[in-house]
Amino acid sequence: MTDVETLGQHACCGGSVRFLRHQSSELGVPATFGIFLPKEALAGEKVPVVHVLGGLTCTHETFLIKSNAVRFAAEHGIALVAPDTSPRNTGTAGEDDEYDLGTGAGFYVDATHAPWSAHYRMESYIRKELPALTESLFPLDGNRRGIMGHSMGGMGALNQALNHPEFWKTVSALAPICHPSVIPWGRKAFDAYFGGDPAKWKECDPTLLLRSGHQHPTSILVDQGLQDQYLADLRPDALVEAAKECGQALDMRRHDDSDHSYWFIQTVIADHLSHHAKGLKA
Repeated sequence: MTDVETLGQHACCGGSVRFLRHQSSELGVPATFGIFLPKEALAGEKVPVVHVLGGLTCTHETFLIKSNAVRFAAEHGIALVAPDTSPRNTGTAGEDDEYDLGTGAGFYVDATHAPWSAHYRMESYIRKELPALTESLFPLDGNRRGIMGHSMGGMGALNQALNHPEFWKTVSALAPICHPSVIPWGRKAFDAYFGGDPAKWKECDPTLLLRSGHQHPTSILVDQGLQDQYLADLRPDALVEAAKECGQALDMRRHDDSDHSYWFIQTVIADHLSHHAKGLKA
């Protein structure tokens, strides 16, 4: 079994929040992640699990600390797993030069272009390595596994669920990047990670995935603030239109007074945990 180092452990909401580090075979460097185990899991009961993906510049701690998701996960008896947003300290040239590329900005894709392809393999890390590791260490039910995320992480969650609907049973997103291939953030990252290959963009753009026939069998919950300072780059309307075209059930909720911050996430997070609990505990 992979050696896992506990970096911190905290009692919270009747359960336990833990931060851990292990040597990642996908990333080729040590990786950190956070996990919340509800009281049921501490008692040995297998529980549903939701993987939560942070946005640009976030770490494995951010979502668990700032979102208030732990409180509602505890109420539903659901575990949370929070990966980092990229590999770190890989020695890749340029990885610390800009906030939106490299460290803290893995975009949850598998890079295919050098030098990024050696370590920036977050798509496979999240879909293969991290679930296998956490489900071997803790009483997490892999048959009841969901995914959600914020901003870049919302994009990652939607991509994961649309590409692998049998793996992720439920999905939701908070202010996600919905159409990255047509905005500066996405084009910059995709050009670097994929060497400018537009064919790869179709696998990593939620709007294009829907247009090409990818669907999730459940309804997708998305919340978007209309005071979001990045609204023009998030393109929620493109996701809504693509969902209508292919018949994907999508609940896009817009909030007149909300921005892109974790204050917005705290406002709606209870509904997201209820959404996942309904799907995973049915």
